[in-house]
Amino acid sequence: MARGAAFLGSEVAIMGGAMSWISERHLVAALSSAGAFGVIACGAMEPDRLAQEIAATQALTARPFGVNLITMHPRLDALVDVCLAARIGHIVFAGGIPPTTAIRKAKEGGAKVVCFAPALALAKKLVRSGADALVIEGSEAGGHIGPVSLNVLAQEILPVMASEVPVFVAGGIGRGEALLSYLEMGAAGAQIGTRFVCATESIAHARFKQAFIRGAARDALPTVQLDARFPVIPVRALQNEGTKRFLEHQAEVIRRHRAGELDKDAAQLDIEHYWAGALRRAVIDGDVENGSLMAGQSVGMVTREAPVATILAELMQQAAAVLSARAV
Repeated sequence: MARGAAFLGSEVAIMGGAMSWISERHLVAALSSAGAFGVIACGAMEPDRLAQEIAATQALTARPFGVNLITMHPRLDALVDVCLAARIGHIVFAGGIPPTTAIRKAKEGGAKVVCFAPALALAKKLVRSGADALVIEGSEAGGHIGPVSLNVLAQEILPVMASEVPVFVAGGIGRGEALLSYLEMGAAGAQIGTRFVCATESIAHARFKQAFIRGAARDALPTVQLDARFPVIPVRALQNEGTKRFLEHQAEVIRRHRAGELDKDAAQLDIEHYWAGALRRAVIDGDVENGSLMAGQSVGMVTREAPVATILAELMQQAAAVLSARAV
């Protein structure tokens, strides 16, 4: 982990997954203060709001942390400026291939750039464009996901890219033994989100945390698309009443389109808007039946609420136990 920790400026090379409404000042500061590397989830925040969140996090910890920016945000350049003005050392671009101009601005401003690479060809392109490190996230992850598992991505990308830049693995990592195996394949560290949802420092609603504690790996499934003409961006989440109604909603919208009541664009927009505000309703308001319970498949390894430092210590102890057993 030394290479990844040196890159992040942390004690252990574990990045917190940027989870909307959850990866805010309290959890981010707790992760960094415990020796890991917290990452603020900017999401749809406007520049002023992000500046406030960064300042509030800096007031809680003197340790370094990063900011995750969504590349499709209409004010991406302004958000990069906010990060640079606050002397954020690491900017993580997610949700698509970042514009070269944004990468250049971040690097010229003194920040290190981390990008998500969903395929080997894109990993090479991102490094050529200036990425200082990569995250390869498998379909086991929670939230918006790609189609390929981490197991396959690691085999494709680590042998080629790990010698060029630090590569962090993500998706379905819930125990130290798994972390160790990817480190041995060449990873510099990991990004972990689901395991920290039930951290004591997480502001997630008690009902949201209980849903994670009760959840099993098979309960965290991607959203289902009923008709290829109306694509649904895959989102992995725990199944609930809202998930069931989403299928019914798609079917009804498609029926209305076929009946001539909605044109194709209006129908697509109707489907996309179904989940609007659903994550906040679940995380903040505790509506776990109708809100979105985004969770990775490692949710089955979340068995109780515990401080961030305890979760980190467990992960490291599990990895160390494997190494100790080998030495006997």
